Amino acid sequence: MRTEVFRDAWGIPHLRAGSANELAYAQGHNAAVDRAWQLEVERHRAQGTSAAFLGAEALAWDRFARQARLADTARRCYEALDGETRDWVAAYVDGVNVGLGRGAANAPEFAEAGLAPGTWEPWTPLSLWLSTHILFAGFPTKLWRDEVARRLGDEAIELFAVDGPGTAGSNGWLVSAGRTSTGAPLIAGDPHRFIEDPGIYQQVHLVCPDYDVVGLAFPGVPGVAHFAHTGSVAWAITNAMADYQDLYRERLRRTADGVEALGPDGWRPAAHHTETVEVAGGDPVRVEVIETARGPVIIGEAPAGDGTAEAVSLRYVPRVTAELGFAATAELMRARTVADVDRAFERWVEPVNVVLAADTSGGLLHRTAGRVPLRHRDNRLRVVPAWEHGHEWQGMHEPMPRTEVADFAVMANERVLAGPLGVEFAPPHRADRIAGLLRASDRWSAAEMTTVHMDTHLASARPLLDLIAAPDGPAGLSPAASELRERLLAWDRRMDADSTAATAYAEVRHAVVRRIAVHPELACLREPLPYPDVFQPWLTLLVKVGYALEGLLATRLLPGIDRAEVVREALEEVAAHPARTRDAWGERHRLAPWRALPLDDEQWPGLAGDHDCVLATSSVPGITDHAARGPAARYVWDLRRREDSRWVVPLGARGIPGDPHHRDQLPLWLRGELVPVVTDFSGLSPEPTA
Repeated sequence: MRTEVFRDAWGIPHLRAGSANELAYAQGHNAAVDRAWQLEVERHRAQGTSAAFLGAEALAWDRFARQARLADTARRCYEALDGETRDWVAAYVDGVNVGLGRGAANAPEFAEAGLAPGTWEPWTPLSLWLSTHILFAGFPTKLWRDEVARRLGDEAIELFAVDGPGTAGSNGWLVSAGRTSTGAPLIAGDPHRFIEDPGIYQQVHLVCPDYDVVGLAFPGVPGVAHFAHTGSVAWAITNAMADYQDLYRERLRRTADGVEALGPDGWRPAAHHTETVEVAGGDPVRVEVIETARGPVIIGEAPAGDGTAEAVSLRYVPRVTAELGFAATAELMRARTVADVDRAFERWVEPVNVVLAADTSGGLLHRTAGRVPLRHRDNRLRVVPAWEHGHEWQGMHEPMPRTEVADFAVMANERVLAGPLGVEFAPPHRADRIAGLLRASDRWSAAEMTTVHMDTHLASARPLLDLIAAPDGPAGLSPAASELRERLLAWDRRMDADSTAATAYAEVRHAVVRRIAVHPELACLREPLPYPDVFQPWLTLLVKVGYALEGLLATRLLPGIDRAEVVREALEEVAAHPARTRDAWGERHRLAPWRALPLDDEQWPGLAGDHDCVLATSSVPGITDHAARGPAARYVWDLRRREDSRWVVPLGARGIPGDPHHRDQLPLWLRGELVPVVTDFSGLSPEPTA
């Protein structure tokens, strides 16, 4: 069978080849043709070379990528793969290298940035995967907790826990056969990530004699890992919110022989060398790369002369074990049953996920997957001293938690199933809301799942509204503030795009967050913390207050904050500027995708939803109403007929500005509509391979 490339009406690639490796080559070639700029940006980010064409703003990331040894770790993991998986990945890379020239010729960003496409190494897909997910578990939160404990006392170490940081999440749900109109299971959901242009997920259909898979692929990575349907079995994941990376406070000194680090058994040599980061429009920057017995040093450096200096090292599973889990993806592609999926996920490494799966024979699966080290609880909470015994890893958590599926199962980054694996989880609001919606019917169809995807009820509004609704309300309100209060209490708590009451709530929430953040009780956390810029999203007081507002409104750990007075002042502030509450929420809550080269003055559309809605289009309370994060895809897998499955991405199938399929799915995504999954090649348009 010769390799064939087809497109459906939405430009989604359907690839067919005579073997798994030929198909991997075709997938790599297609990704390069459709997403050349995206692939090259991510390759450079993984290598720590993106500042060479993106400028000084990319320097902090490049420094971190070098110091964390991302590329070297990917190389180690590639070399440790079994031969079959290694050949499969290499075939994908061969396709990328052949397709990059054609893809770059169609991508105007290369000329704008003065960048020529480079050459991919066989291990490059692993480096992209690692670079994309290295911050997924939110280890910088340990820096924050450490500072909170040091400044406010150990009892406050989890004061800002949201039961969820604002970096990553997802919704997913499985409806068993007894609750569907077809008598077969449905799996649906939406991964929440930073919305990127081009999108982080690529819809693909991959066919060879070994398998026939539709799913959401990562451009630059072979196969389909997270969300897929093989015809007889389908699966999906969410972030388990597990804690599987550790930070160690290191003491370093420089000797005649190099650099040494103080461990529990005394001073030991640390590997070190120096690398140079090129910066467009600036001078090159030299970065010393140091690795202790715990892991790479990502904060601080060895002293220039005598004495010692403190630094922080990162210990993460792929660096320790030379495993990244790519063999699991290769095995998943061949899955026919839930048992096959279950067995494949035993080989999964990073990120740690919750998995749902169902097959056409009635098999159902709800489990966690990945590698979580066993160690002292302090490791999971904060930065721990490298020179003390007791902070070593003691193997891996086994077996990983799982549970039976009854009528339905929900995964939304909440604590329940993955509780033994982490510290902070998402609030239960999304999970509870999805469960409540699913209970309302026992005749669910794929087409009806959009009502769950698009639900805008904001349960996390309750604590603030309860303060507003306290007996007689906040004391001494002006007539305008009293009117605003009544308006909020009459609100249906839905963050609908056309709701002005949702805007009024967001304005009061902004005002409350800002007042708490400047309160004298938190003055010790107000100044910027002395850590690299790449970690600042986890370390900014205003951001932390915004996402932890529910808990901060109820905690007894900050007795000096008069919540009623804060709410009264916020109501008065917002009421004094009525124009701030006249806009519909969708006029303020606009999509703000990340682009490596931003377009000037581009006006993106307005959105419904908010960060604790099922429709999790996340604003940042206290800072902005814009949404940089949200559903990076939506899917519904139908186990009766795969052709009745549905999916959509925020922009489109191709990452080429001006292409008809660059942003053609955006209007559907905004409305909650889904694109049919096509599997019949007779209805597709052939495209010649280059």
